[in-house]
Amino acid sequence: MLTKYLFVFFVSMVPLIELRGAIPIATGMGLDLLPSYIIAVIGNMIPVPFIYFFARKVLEWGKDKPLIGKFFSFCLTKGEKAGKKLQEKAGRGLFLALLLFVGIPVPGTGAWTGTLGASILDIDFKHSVIAVMLGVLLAGVLMLLVSLGLFSAIGLR
Repeated sequence: MLTKYLFVFFVSMVPLIELRGAIPIATGMGLDLLPSYIIAVIGNMIPVPFIYFFARKVLEWGKDKPLIGKFFSFCLTKGEKAGKKLQEKAGRGLFLALLLFVGIPVPGTGAWTGTLGASILDIDFKHSVIAVMLGVLLAGVLMLLVSLGLFSAIGLR
């Protein structure tokens, strides 16, 4: 049982998959919902400070390196686009925009991209983390609802 929860924890840390994939996996494995939700949220939030403080620097460093340059450039471009898009749409409501960007579980959004965008926009750390945390909590609730509905509909829950 512990290994299943650890699996959920580590899946929630993976970029692009994050808790959006971890919660349906936990639901599919028949794990208890509340502990799975909490573990997925914690796993999704652990990388946030590292992304905020180091990801931009690492991506800038690696964008012209052989083998990793294309991927790093892609990530940097994606973060810059996400940040600019947020800023354009939000204006003064940047906090709420970041929260919703992370919280609405669609491909290409999430804690990793949102935090990278916040870092590129130079949103202060405290506000970034709070907005991302609230967004992750929202995404988790939405994914729980979707997962429960999906698994109930096909008779697995």
